[in-house]
Formats: sequence, structure tokens, C-alpha cells
Amino acid sequence: MKALVAATLATLSLAVPYAAAQEKADAKIPRTADGKPDFSGVWSSGGAERLGDLGGGPPRFTSAPNLPKPEPLSYQPWAEAERQKYLARRGIDDPIGRCMMPGVPRTTGMPMPIQFVQNPKQFIILYEAYHAFRVIPFDAKHPDDIEPSFMGDSVAHWEGDTLVVDVIGFNTVTWISGVGTIHTDKLHVIERFRFVDPQTVVIEATIEDPGALTRPGKLYYTLRHAPGERIREYECIENNEDLIRFEQILKTDPLYQKK
Repeated sequence: MKALVAATLATLSLAVPYAAAQEKADAKIPRTADGKPDFSGVWSSGGAERLGDLGGGPPRFTSAPNLPKPEPLSYQPWAEAERQKYLARRGIDDPIGRCMMPGVPRTTGMPMPIQFVQNPKQFIILYEAYHAFRVIPFDAKHPDDIEPSFMGDSVAHWEGDTLVVDVIGFNTVTWISGVGTIHTDKLHVIERFRFVDPQTVVIEATIEDPGALTRPGKLYYTLRHAPGERIREYECIENNEDLIRFEQILKTDPLYQKK
């Protein structure tokens, strides 16, 4: 009983400051003419919160206050075996090393600016990284003829002041976040965008994949408003030495030599 009480108090100590901070922020956040939170503008990414939890390493924190604890990705045995193979190969199979779009939610964590363009009918995300973009309609259904893609198919709706984006229709090329974080074509991502304060947005990404995971996991991303930034041209393939180095490793490193 004491342990249960202690756990409950610990949970409340985390939730109450976060809820109080959120309530205070709600009164000051930018809003559109129809009263919705206005995410328009250029933002810089702080990467994935506590990314170490994905691979069992020590967690890393950013300054977004009192975020809930993440729910790490839990792989089915076959998928975990595949993940370990990629780890043993030192990540040389990473799709982004070959200039492929990182997918969702991984692109959010790239260290390049992101621009949101918002209107009553759609929410547009422009990523400087990898020429990626998403055009997300509000209050729409996923089409019946989805073609598997790197960034998936997204639709959005509002839950109070939280923007909820539902994403399906992925190909199986991308990694969720970090080396070997594979997925199947059953991947389903739900992103929840909310203001922490007028200059800070947190994105909670719920990761579901009944084909590869034993249960859903969660990642958190912190975005900072960057009014002095703009989206610039990004070309990955120019001067990309990763491909040359990876091929050289495959030829010369004993770990990869055929026996």
C-alpha cells in the first residue's frame, strides 16, 4: 500500500506542474482568427526527448518542463533480432545515409528548421531536411487508395487546444528513430502538437505497429520558435561521403567479410 501511495504521489507531482504550466500557457499562446492555436512560423527542433530510452541507454533531457516519461519501443522477437543486426553493422544501413526521407516522426528530430503553414482547411509542414513536406487536411479521412510512402498519409483534427495528426500508409524503408528502429507497413503514428508556452511546442508521438512491436511506444519532441530563421535549400546527395565510406567498410572491415 505504501508503495502504491508513493507511486501515486510521484505521478501527481509530475502531472500537476505540467497541467498548471499548460493552463498558464494557454492564455498567452498565439491564436488564429477562429480561436485555434496558431502554430504558423519557423521552428527549430530539439530532437527526440530522452532518446536513449529507445536503446536502453541513459536518457537525455531538453528544457521542455515536466514532460511525462516516454514509453520505449518494445520489439517482437523477430524485429528485435533484426534491430540487433543493424546495430552490429554500426548503422551503415541507415536510410538517411543514402539521402532517403527519414519518415515520421524521425524527420521532426532532424537538426534543421521546420516551418508550419496553417489555415482552417489544412496544416502544412515544410522540413528543410531531405526536401520533405506534408500537406495535412483537417477533419478528413484517409483516402482508400493510399500508396505506401516515406512520410505516410496524414489527416488532422482538434482536441481542444491540441492539434492531433493521424498518420498511416508508410513504406517499410524508414527507421522510426535511431539505428535499427524498423517497422512494418502496419505502422501507425499519432502526433499531438501543443504549446508549452508561446515560444515552445511539444509534439507527443505515439508509435503503434502490431507487426513489429508488442505495445505502443511514445516519443517527445520539443520545438522552439525561431523567427529569425527560414527554410533554406537542402541537398543531401551533393558531397555525400557516407555512401563511399559505407561501401569501403563493407569491403575492408573483417566484420563484414564473407567466410
